[in-house]
Amino acid sequence: MSDQPDLPNDLHQHVSDLEAKSATAARLFDIRRIIGGLFVVYGIIVTIAGITASDADLRKAEDININLWTGLGMLALGLFFLGWLWLRPTVAPAAPPGEDE
Repeated sequence: MSDQPDLPNDLHQHVSDLEAKSATAARLFDIRRIIGGLFVVYGIIVTIAGITASDADLRKAEDININLWTGLGMLALGLFFLGWLWLRPTVAPAAPPGEDE
């Protein structure tokens, strides 16, 4: 017997590692995560601006606290995207038939 590693098994292990990393990258960079996270962060900022609005700011907007309503809407949309991501996670694509040998 030789001291050389079993090349097909090493190659199979390397391919399996790359597939796992690819699936992790697909989940990490899912657009729903990015959009949801940004809307939640900006929604919190705008909601705080709406909560702390002065009477002069409200008079400018005809007594409608637009920052509060917009911030709450942004929060709701961001939480919707993050909930969608949690309920329907990204699945890595399957290998084409014939390449699973």
